[in-house]
Amino acid sequence: MNYDQRLQRLQRLLGEAADLAFLPISTDLEYLVGVPRDIPNFGVTLHPGAWLEGAWLTPSKAPILTLPRMTAEFGGLNRLTGVDIRVLGDWDDPAKLVADILKSLDLPANPRVALSDRALAESAIHLQALLPDARFVSATDILRKLRTVKGEDEIAVMREAGAITEAAFQDVLKQLKLGMTELDLMTEVDYQLRRHGSLGPSFTTSFYNSGPQHPLIFGDRLTTWKRPVNAGTAVLFDFGAVHNGFCYDFGRTVSFGAPTEEMTRVYNLVMASQRAGIAALKVGNTCEAADAAARQVIEDAGYGEAFRHRLGHGIGMDVHEPPFLTKGDKSIFQEGMMFTVEPSITQFDTFSARVEDVVVVRPDGGEPLTTGFQTLYVVE
Repeated sequence: MNYDQRLQRLQRLLGEAADLAFLPISTDLEYLVGVPRDIPNFGVTLHPGAWLEGAWLTPSKAPILTLPRMTAEFGGLNRLTGVDIRVLGDWDDPAKLVADILKSLDLPANPRVALSDRALAESAIHLQALLPDARFVSATDILRKLRTVKGEDEIAVMREAGAITEAAFQDVLKQLKLGMTELDLMTEVDYQLRRHGSLGPSFTTSFYNSGPQHPLIFGDRLTTWKRPVNAGTAVLFDFGAVHNGFCYDFGRTVSFGAPTEEMTRVYNLVMASQRAGIAALKVGNTCEAADAAARQVIEDAGYGEAFRHRLGHGIGMDVHEPPFLTKGDKSIFQEGMMFTVEPSITQFDTFSARVEDVVVVRPDGGEPLTTGFQTLYVVE
């Protein structure tokens, strides 16, 4: 990735909107200068001075990366090159370190400060104390002008992430058997992702399983994980790999036991809906038009109420990025935008189905980055 070019482009935009930007360790910072993110924790872990963990930059000066000692040393970020790193000692005053940096940046009176949307409220509170006359704007909104349309180098990385995801799924299929629990399924997916080179899942691996004897339950993982999956159940996969900072998102449906006529019908409808959605991802079309094209297939077959969500979302270094493939989003497609196309039919007491691939907007229709496993896989 050409980080120097990205930085120069951002600084040109920053000059129009802000005098200073602060980007915590986040997607925005990794996109801009390559500072990597790590596997997230469920609970918060704090180091002294954690609020200054990130980079400071202006329209004309190179970024300064400030890090607590624990982050720099144990996180391995002190190995980064090409970045001016300032490390806060465990007993040092973070406010003094930041005040000295702000003084060196020659900010005007009443500066405009751009904060990433992922910045801590604590960071904003401390900055307000140091710059009481500042006006805050969104740095993420500024960066989004660069991140929405992907270059061919970024698309190539995402294609590799898709290859890792499909390789993991291929090996998951080899392990499937009747009677395994939903926890077994999830654990196998996460293991295979890492085995094939992913840092881990790009989001929490999820399943939306249903059948006449296996009701669909949302949001109660500790209950659903324990359930054995037997014949007569549709297993709906939703997972993706992390690769070089990019996030993949992938979905397929597997039949445990021979599929019934109803399950086959539901599956075929979802696949037809996806084909319509992919065809609609062409330059000049709109997000809401693509959603409508895919949704019409399912509505015409009488399952409209079971298509419970938008057709898809932008994707890249975050799993969900704007714009969104949904009614009311009139964003116009440009070549290089990337979206998930993920229609589904989810029913609570009978069979469900879903499919999901990352698709690139092209002049004559979308280019899916994963194309395997199009026929219904059966576990017997």
